[in-house]
Amino acid sequence: MRVLVLGGTHFVGRSIVDAALERGDEVSSLNRGSRPATADIRSLIADRTDPKAVAHAVDGRKWDVVIDTWTGAPRVLSDSCAPLADRAGHYAYVSSWVVYRPPVPVGADESAATIDGDPDDEADNFYPVAKRGCELAVQRAFADRSLITRPGPMLGPYEDVGSLTWWLRRIHRGGRVLAPGCADDPFQYVDVRDHAPWLLDAAERGVGGVFNTVCVHGRCTMGELLETMREVTGSDAELVWVPDDDLLAAGVRPYVDIPLWLPAAMRGGINDVDVSAAHRAGLDTSRPLRDTLADSWSWLEREGEPPWQGATTRGLDPAVEQRVLDQVG
Repeated sequence: MRVLVLGGTHFVGRSIVDAALERGDEVSSLNRGSRPATADIRSLIADRTDPKAVAHAVDGRKWDVVIDTWTGAPRVLSDSCAPLADRAGHYAYVSSWVVYRPPVPVGADESAATIDGDPDDEADNFYPVAKRGCELAVQRAFADRSLITRPGPMLGPYEDVGSLTWWLRRIHRGGRVLAPGCADDPFQYVDVRDHAPWLLDAAERGVGGVFNTVCVHGRCTMGELLETMREVTGSDAELVWVPDDDLLAAGVRPYVDIPLWLPAAMRGGINDVDVSAAHRAGLDTSRPLRDTLADSWSWLEREGEPPWQGATTRGLDPAVEQRVLDQVG
């Protein structure tokens, strides 16, 4: 299969490139060329924010599928779709479950209400709105030739948004660790190394539509996540579970100060979404959590932190963590 990956040098895009090469696909990537391209791929150099440069880079070429992970302004993605509409058979876009309108109902499937978005929006200052606008841009250009995935937290080696890496480092440091909420709070995630091959296989089969792409509800809890991190890092950490209300009262910000944490009052059905459609379509999330975390820790220890890709630095200030721990005893 001829595959064009827009980007392909960072976490999710890299996993897709790796999976495509493993399948034996003919892989091209389009990016600014600011980082070395993976070997064995055709590199097309263009700035995504320059429509003329993108059109020039793809001129005269054809692909079976284009895969996009864009997180910025929808207008940029919309402009990229224009020259590709008659050059690609299928367009797969990695979105996010943040596009669902709060409060997300428990057991929400892909028909759940979404927030508003604009495919021509030139702003990228609010991630959920930008992702929804990008979805609409893809659907407008490719209609039933579009495949959109809505993952939750994406874990695995080369994670560069600071969620998994922060937790692994913090657990490894040991001592009393502030654990948010309750140990039995649900947690849904997907390993990028399971998401990527499924996305490619589905696109090759011409699968269209929208899919929630995380593990099944009940597969994992926050307690299991953090305890497994403790095991794979060889840490002596003592997890101190602090209720949501106490954390919010202390001014601790969900996901920013404590990555991967959503208070129950904000969470709603997030971490309890229906994934049956994707699993019927072949998504396999049976990889053990321990394997995901052990492989991620091995990579982090071997290669160190990757360049930061997030908009906001994540992680709880040690002084704030200690203050909260002192308050709870």
